[in-house]
Amino acid sequence: MSLHVVMGFGPAGAATARLLVEQGHSVRVVTRSGRSPEPGIEHVALDAADSERLIAAARGAAAIHNCAAPPYHRWTRDWPPLAASVCAVAEETGAVLVMLGNLYGYGPVDGPMTEALPLAATGPKGRVRAAVWEQALALHEQGRIKAVEVRPSDFFGPGVTDGGHLAARVMPRLLRGKPVSTLGDPDAPHSWSYLPDVARALVEVAGDERAWGRAWHVPTEPALSVREMVGLLAARAGTGPVAVRGLSPAVLGLASVFSPLLRELKEIRYQFDRPFVVDSSAYEAEFAGRATPLDEQVEATVDWWRERLSATG
Repeated sequence: MSLHVVMGFGPAGAATARLLVEQGHSVRVVTRSGRSPEPGIEHVALDAADSERLIAAARGAAAIHNCAAPPYHRWTRDWPPLAASVCAVAEETGAVLVMLGNLYGYGPVDGPMTEALPLAATGPKGRVRAAVWEQALALHEQGRIKAVEVRPSDFFGPGVTDGGHLAARVMPRLLRGKPVSTLGDPDAPHSWSYLPDVARALVEVAGDERAWGRAWHVPTEPALSVREMVGLLAARAGTGPVAVRGLSPAVLGLASVFSPLLRELKEIRYQFDRPFVVDSSAYEAEFAGRATPLDEQVEATVDWWRERLSATG
């Protein structure tokens, strides 16, 4: 088996690293602060924007899985140097660059999103994410690197905590039978990408040359609204019906005064005010990966959160 370098150890990076270990690969995780060792994973502390040190860490790797991201409020400043460094490392080492992307680059669209849509976002976060992929794709087409991007919708599932819209802001309250709040229209159809499916896609495309040179959507179950998802989670938890309240623009505006995160979310508010639906049929037609059945997603998520909250008191 081969060496894989995973950049970042948030939910996606951790899930990807552990899946690679399960498959028998050697795994080196790069983070700014490093971490304590765990079976099968070597942790290295370095700044990923330092291309010379990153080249040394990635030498001999078959693939680099870039699951790192700057703090949300610093995307426009910090993404360009990070992306440039990662591309330089891919060129120097010859490793396949597997990029964890997202759907921001499309901007607001009518109808389900496919990979054929133009990256037409006009907001700063959408534009910087589009530019990161466009840079890597240009280098791929010049024959200088091998690159592929995997685009999930909003993360959901075990391991997803503060950043998830069905995670820390919802699950603790849901498990107590308390009402939950959400951005936008709680009845708008929305696609949710299950975290283990994200990791499987990142691993699968790394080893298949047919995937390289384009972006792919993570296999994702049919879209369900926040209200429908909360209903399924509450039913599994046995808490009975849980009320779901959409945050009005006025309430969101007031809360944004005190919350930097909510201020930053204004740009992508459209993702929750209207249908936000992923079409992953291209991936499913080409590769073996499929979305985990929804009932299994829900069961695993509730069980993980119940165990997590029990452990923390």
